Amino acid sequence: ALLNSQPMGFYAPAQIVRDAREHGVEVRPVDVEASFYDNTLEAGEDGPIFERERAPGGKPAPTFPGSALRLGFRQVDGFSEAWAEQLVARRGAGYGRFDVLARRSGLSPAQLQRLAEADAFRSLGLDRRAALWQVKGLASAAPAPLIDPLSDDEAQPQLPLLRPSEQVAADYQTLRLSLKAHPVSFLREDLAEDGLLTCAAMGALADRVPAAVAGVVLVRQRPGKGIVCFVTLEDETGVANLVILPEVFARHRREIMSARLMAASGRIQKSPEGVTHLLVQHLVDRTRDLDRLTAPEAPARTRPPTPRHGHPRDVRLLPKSRDFH
Repeated sequence: ALLNSQPMGFYAPAQIVRDAREHGVEVRPVDVEASFYDNTLEAGEDGPIFERERAPGGKPAPTFPGSALRLGFRQVDGFSEAWAEQLVARRGAGYGRFDVLARRSGLSPAQLQRLAEADAFRSLGLDRRAALWQVKGLASAAPAPLIDPLSDDEAQPQLPLLRPSEQVAADYQTLRLSLKAHPVSFLREDLAEDGLLTCAAMGALADRVPAAVAGVVLVRQRPGKGIVCFVTLEDETGVANLVILPEVFARHRREIMSARLMAASGRIQKSPEGVTHLLVQHLVDRTRDLDRLTAPEAPARTRPPTPRHGHPRDVRLLPKSRDFH
């Protein structure tokens, strides 16, 4: 329900899905053979989650029908509800092959490309790059009547596989989340060499201990009169809460307001309720590190320059943070 109501609330889809998975919910990817426009529930491998208590009179209440979350086409950037409804309405018992889907669904090459970029053809045996190849062939083909230029019998080229970091970057660019990995996990070695802890490790430290942490910026907020700024970071292990006092905010305003990947150092502050914060003394904008997820193979410590030209999505590797002032 939260995902189907987006945009709303404090956290973006990636954080909602992460929290669900941490609570044992199985999450399945967007797929042309299984997804609907909305995010839906499916029966999981272990069957129903639970059986409700018996209703008055001793009759058992219905069993909850699903234990897995299937991501819907609404998660795909630029894919409309009308296109999704058309794809589902013509799916029947399943398409089975790409050429059948391309013919029967009635979707245009541009619409199919949206699905290919979102890696939604895995059930048809096509990864993101192979699906894009098929779509490009469909767009350029001029077949004679009754001849299918995309027959599965034709030999397919051996396309190089995308690196895992490229797959995750493409997921975020098209779906705003990834079920494969967290972007920061691919930078962990370098971050650790710089003395930056994971969010989980920071949370385990004692009160007043010096610490430094890095993560993707989820939320920035300045409640009330805006005297103190709060920032929430996320990495592959969880979240970290930063407290930024006015004098630190004045020194690091640019980093605080614009960084997508941020490194922060300071001292641990634990509340009586056990909540851990980092009282920040220094901040560094590490956003350029994210470029390495999609850059050609290079030495680990080499940071490539931000590309001046290229696909429009290159400038938006991660969705914007949610800011409240």
